[in-house]
Order: sequence, then C-alpha cells, then structure tokens
Amino acid sequence: MLVQQILQSKPNHTVATIPSNATVSDAAGILSSKRIGALVVSDDGVTVVGMFSERDIVRELGKRGIGCMSDCVADLMTRNVSTCVQGDTADAVLMKMTEGRFRHLPVLDDGKLVGLISIGDVVNARLSEMSMEKEALEGMIKGF
Repeated sequence: MLVQQILQSKPNHTVATIPSNATVSDAAGILSSKRIGALVVSDDGVTVVGMFSERDIVRELGKRGIGCMSDCVADLMTRNVSTCVQGDTADAVLMKMTEGRFRHLPVLDDGKLVGLISIGDVVNARLSEMSMEKEALEGMIKGF
C-alpha cells in the first residue's frame, strides 16, 4: 500500500499546522481541541519548518514546569523533520517511524505539505491489506 492510498482513506484530509511564533500554550490548546498528538510547524501552510508534539510539551514541563507554556513553538519544536512522499510504501514509512521513534510524518509533494500520516494510519492500512490478502488466500484454498 502506498502513502497516497493511506491519505485517501483518511476521513479528514486537513493537516493541522501552527506558525513557529505561536506559544506552546496555543499549541497545547489546538492539540487538545482537535484531539491530536502533533502539529506541523509551518509559517505559510505549505513549507514544513518543524514538528511539534505533545511529547515536546511534556518533556519541557518535566524540566522547567509551566514556565515553558509561554515559549515559542520554534524554541521546542523538532527541526530536522523526516518526511515522506505519496509514492512511498507503508512498509518503508513504518520502518522510518520505528527507527526514528516518532509517530507522525508529513507528506510532501514537490517540497510542499500535502498531508500527514500517523503510525496509527499506517498500522490500520497494513491490517486492512493483510485482511484482504487473508480473504484472497482463503478463497483460493476453498476454490472460490
């Protein structure tokens, strides 16, 4: 299965972004209200400058307490963001996420943000694919 197919199967195609000059408190509010785990940091909505996740907030809260909530997202975000393209396979993306120990991957097309996939999206896609393969094999064995 390809990333493009995973994106098409998602019910919501909107990517939640936040500008780099927003506060950590603003980011926490968006994460909470949208019930998501990460935001793509983008000042123009198409160029990825970082990723900001709930883990970033928890890490800083643990180190410094609530004082970090007034910091800029740019101060805490992950800057070296791994990305993928629509033609990448689910297996390749899953391996990249596992090796990098992250759960969200921006999808780029010609350097521009076109989607975001989570490890849950990839796992669901693989489970669906395996279920179809199982049904096909059962049909072959039973002569359907």
